[in-house]
Formats: sequence, structure tokens, C-alpha cells
Amino acid sequence: LRAALQEGSARCRQRDFAAAATKFSTALELCSKGFATEDPLKSSPDDISRLASWIESKLVICYLKLGQPGLALHHSHRSIIQNPSHFCNHLRQAACFRCLHRYSEAARSAMVAQCLYVLAEGAGPDTSDLLQLYWQAMTQEALSGEVSFSVLYTPFEKEDKADKIKEANKTFAEKHPDYVQHIFTDPHGIHLLPEKAESHPGQQYLLTLGFRNKEIGKTVEKFVTQKLPVFPGQKIIFSPGMEEEAETFWQNTGKGIMAAMAFIGSSKIKDERGPCARALEQFHQASLLSHLQRGEEQAQVMAQAMAELATVPYLQRVSQEDDKLLQSLMADAVDILAGRTGERVWTKIQKV
Repeated sequence: LRAALQEGSARCRQRDFAAAATKFSTALELCSKGFATEDPLKSSPDDISRLASWIESKLVICYLKLGQPGLALHHSHRSIIQNPSHFCNHLRQAACFRCLHRYSEAARSAMVAQCLYVLAEGAGPDTSDLLQLYWQAMTQEALSGEVSFSVLYTPFEKEDKADKIKEANKTFAEKHPDYVQHIFTDPHGIHLLPEKAESHPGQQYLLTLGFRNKEIGKTVEKFVTQKLPVFPGQKIIFSPGMEEEAETFWQNTGKGIMAAMAFIGSSKIKDERGPCARALEQFHQASLLSHLQRGEEQAQVMAQAMAELATVPYLQRVSQEDDKLLQSLMADAVDILAGRTGERVWTKIQKV
């Protein structure tokens, strides 16, 4: 294992990233077979996880350098699952999303990286500022390429939320007349923006969205306001003999909904619906992709959901009940990725 790691690192320094990726893949295989430490009896699972995460992170770099961001993203999810508290793993995930032009998700990864960096204490202000700039750039990139919806951030203190939401909706309609087919303000969770702490210490915001397409707007609102999100179009997608209609729904409506959902997540760390709400959205998306026979995309979304779940306890306090759900969903994700079927927590949630 040590020889494979040394050879991989040497190949990286020589910029022979294809050979380096082969060596790191060999190292990862050896690590999974129990060769991570000289004395397995004296090692802790955390030590093995950290080493596996480090190898995964090296594979992320290799595949990004080789121009294969999709493969790099796969390894970035795995590096986070193994070591979710290390901000660099989330920053590499952001780089992968950026290369794939998935800017809202890149913004979220950068936001999480910045929060973890600050929470780690002893954080250097220069690095924190750079992380915020990256997060800000990704958010701007996401909005500049978006034509189906627009947004408005309203500073929020401790005033009456219902009154503030009405005011925000009215202001949005005045500022963005092209996006008034459906307007709503996210009532669950206060949003953060990447701004220097000196000028806006702890400033929180309400996020208002307006849509060109009324149906997409109404569906997104329903999705983010329900305690347990239910993906729209389930009747079409899960009915036998409706493959063509399901594909049309995904192309015309599903993608637009997921784009808006991803953007909402790019500035919200805590969700009043519960710490697992975002992961549940990804479970729904994976389920939909499965019915569309898109196995590879489904696996990628499930790995992303696992990375999301693994990170939750490092960003917020989790109640005993939520922790139980989190652990169950993590086990369900492993089962789904392994192709195992059967009754699980996720199946019960879908039935509800």
C-alpha cells in the first residue's frame, strides 16, 4: 500500500495523472482489503476512513486534470462520505460541479466548505474570504445562465416573518416583472450570502423566487414547503406503460424543478423541515431516474445524498429522532447502490 501511494504521489508531481490514477486506484483497493494499517488491532475505523478519503481526494485531482469531471465527482462524493468534516473535500466537490456547469450545486459545496472551515476554528481570514468569493462566483454563474426563474434576497432580522414575506413578494413583482407567473418566498430556513463578516455580521436573508412557468413555480413551492417532499409527476412516472410520458415530463418539467431546488440549497445550511430534507429530495430524484432507466445518474445522485447525510452532523445539532432517520437513510442509500431490494425506511416514506 505504501509503495502504491508513494508511486502515485510521484506520478502526480511528474504530472502523469493517468498513471497516478492507476496507482491510487490500486491503493484504494488494498485499503478496502484491510491493509490500511500495519497492525489492524491497534487501528481505529476513523484512521482507515481518513486514509481512504485522502486517496479518493487524490483521484478527484487526477480525473479533473485528465478532463473527466464526472468520474472526479464520483470520487469527491466518496471522499466526503469517508471524511465529511474536512472542508477541502467539499471544495473539490465544488470544483467538479463547476466543471460540469452545475453551478448551483458548486455554490452549495463552496458554502459548506466555508462553514466547515470557520467551524474548525483557527481559520485564516484570507482563506475564508477566498472560499466566500468562490461561493459568490458560483451563485452568480448559476443565476446568469438561468432563464426560467429569478430571485430576490431580503435582509431579515427578528421581525414578523409573515409580514416580511408579503413585503418580499410585492418587492419581487416590482423588480422582476418578467417572472411573475408564480412568486413565493421560502418559509423554511433562513438563507446566508457570501459576504464579508465585517460588513454584514451574521446577516440572514429571506429568499423569494419568481417563475416564468406557473406549473414549475407552484410545484417548487409545494416541494419546499412540505415536511416530507413528494416529487411531482409520480403518477406519470411510476405507472406502467408510461415511459414516453415520463421522459417528456422529466425534460419539460422535472429538470426545471430540480434546477430551482438546487439553487435554493445553495444558500441554506439549516432547513426548518429537518436536517434530512435535502437528502430526501435527492432520494426522490434518484427514484425518478431509476424509473427512467438512468442507472448511472441514479447512482451518482444516491452517492451525493450519502455525502449530504454524512455532513449534516458537522453543520448543525441533530436530535435523537433525526439521527435515527439519518442513519436509516444512509443504510438505505447503501442498499440502493448495491442493488438490494426489500422493505426499508425510504419505502415507508414513499408510501406515506
